[in-house]
Amino acid sequence: MLTVMQNLPINWLTEGLLDFEYKKYRLLAYLQAVRSEFGQQRLYPVFSDLIMHYRHLQQVREHKKLVYESFPQQITRADFEKLELVYEKIVEDDETMAQIEEVIQYAAPLFTEAVSEGKELYDFIERHLEINPVGITPMYFNEGYLFLDAFPGKETQVYVYRITVFENTYEKYRGINTQLLRTVRRGLAQTYENLKVELVRENQELPNPATFVVVAKVPCPLDSALLPIAKRSLVKYVTRLAA
Repeated sequence: MLTVMQNLPINWLTEGLLDFEYKKYRLLAYLQAVRSEFGQQRLYPVFSDLIMHYRHLQQVREHKKLVYESFPQQITRADFEKLELVYEKIVEDDETMAQIEEVIQYAAPLFTEAVSEGKELYDFIERHLEINPVGITPMYFNEGYLFLDAFPGKETQVYVYRITVFENTYEKYRGINTQLLRTVRRGLAQTYENLKVELVRENQELPNPATFVVVAKVPCPLDSALLPIAKRSLVKYVTRLAA
């Protein structure tokens, strides 16, 4: 995990000393910590944080301002309003803007390279996930059970999942929430089908729940890689089923 010194605030470009060498030092320390996480196959939350900084840098370079809608999960409206005020002053100050531009020119290719490394790791893990339905799949997919098998191991993490849909003027987004119910040791008597039957018996509110099993074919950390990627992969899988 990134330490406080290695973490990079969203307004790192403008806060504190506007000095190229200082900003370079902070950036390189942050990216070194990011790559250390990637080296241990830990993608989250560091990959989301990295992408946020990458988009932030692009917005500053292209528009000299922030676009709040680009950061709905990382920044509050109050934080955004404060940053807007800061950037309004900066854009009017040619000397300050020149210093920031120097940092941006240095930082942009480094962020691009780091994001590419994170995406490569994400794609590698995603390619080595196998998703299959368990039993008969109903027409309603937005709620049900997710069985998750890490590699190597003989345990199945059992989650209840709910997919929610958000829409704006331009497109539709799907989010997914999961809640861990139990951890089950796999065996000849404990098949995925038997496990689904047990869950149906325990929860009468879901008489025929959509149930999917995601099996990892490569080792990776559960909370910081496998589960987040499995959740996103399940959303894509379910979206194709509903199409």
